[in-house]
Amino acid sequence: MTSTALKDLAANGVSVWLDDLSRERLRSGNLQHLIDDKGVVGVTTNPSIFQAALAEGDAYDEQLRELADAGTTLEETVFTLTTRDVRDACDVFLPVHEATGGRDGRVSIEVDPRLAHDTAKTVAEAKALAAEVDRPNVLIKIPATVEGLPAISQVLAEGISVNVTLIFSLDRYRAVMNAFLTGLEQARENGKDLSLIRSVASFFVSRVDTEIDKRLDALGTDEAKALRGKAGVANARLAYQAFEEVFSTPRWASLADAGAHPQRPLWASTGVKDPAYPDTLYVTELVAPDTVNTMPEKTLDATADHGEITGDTITPYYAEATEVLDSLERLGISYAEVTALLEREGVDKFEKSWEELLAGVSRELEKASA
Repeated sequence: MTSTALKDLAANGVSVWLDDLSRERLRSGNLQHLIDDKGVVGVTTNPSIFQAALAEGDAYDEQLRELADAGTTLEETVFTLTTRDVRDACDVFLPVHEATGGRDGRVSIEVDPRLAHDTAKTVAEAKALAAEVDRPNVLIKIPATVEGLPAISQVLAEGISVNVTLIFSLDRYRAVMNAFLTGLEQARENGKDLSLIRSVASFFVSRVDTEIDKRLDALGTDEAKALRGKAGVANARLAYQAFEEVFSTPRWASLADAGAHPQRPLWASTGVKDPAYPDTLYVTELVAPDTVNTMPEKTLDATADHGEITGDTITPYYAEATEVLDSLERLGISYAEVTALLEREGVDKFEKSWEELLAGVSRELEKASA
């Protein structure tokens, strides 16, 4: 690995994951190149990523023809296409997985986002995805909706590793950590080996700034302008403070003694949306041990090129982060309202991408069977 910044991230306890996957990346060797040259140690996917991958190039054509000839249904086809990519990526990352004792080398695949408000169906799909991929380094992504929380516990209780996604608020993040601990306690009761279960909690960053900046711009005051671009990082820093608190409790210590690993905070949505901000903002300002930063390739390249890692940029700033959120409330910007809106929009966005994915696969199946 040649990038000083990416090496420094790893040295400071940050695992660099790529927020993207396609069959073309796998076929061309690009994914292996990113492991070797950029120190990428994991991959996250979501419905938008699969929809974009399928829409470009011809990497899926052969398998689509085979599935069309076999008369596979649309839903089965999507399931087969996506799990194959994730299985193949898991195989690419297996040496990383083994070298890190299971900590990294992880590849995430998300349950159908249309199930985000159905606990039982989410659990069933999570089990089906884990069984189909059938690799020790897969993570099943479950959204942190109210209905997702018990699903998280139930899936972990089965010994399946989980990536909890779409977390925006500190209250919901605490509920996610509680669901994680509950799941591990149930797994222990079920006789599962806790040392084999891993989890990350995906806390979304840039979308918080996008929504709050819009409200700050509408206010237009000097005080409002001074707060632009600060809420996302402040929110994530306070999430890390909550992580430190929860994973220093006697409840956690009991699980750790049984071999459990903490659920690491994962910074998601780290591509900068506003060109006025540094393109590495959500990387360099969120450095602390036991974290993951999953980056779009553009952000990864920017960090490799000119990111400056200056050590821990989270724990010294808890008071400052609290003041940012307090200042927003004083301006009449409701944190609870914003985070609830972002969760609804996040689920809606993934549902829309899933529908687009289904439509795209449907078109490809028709072409393949013509």
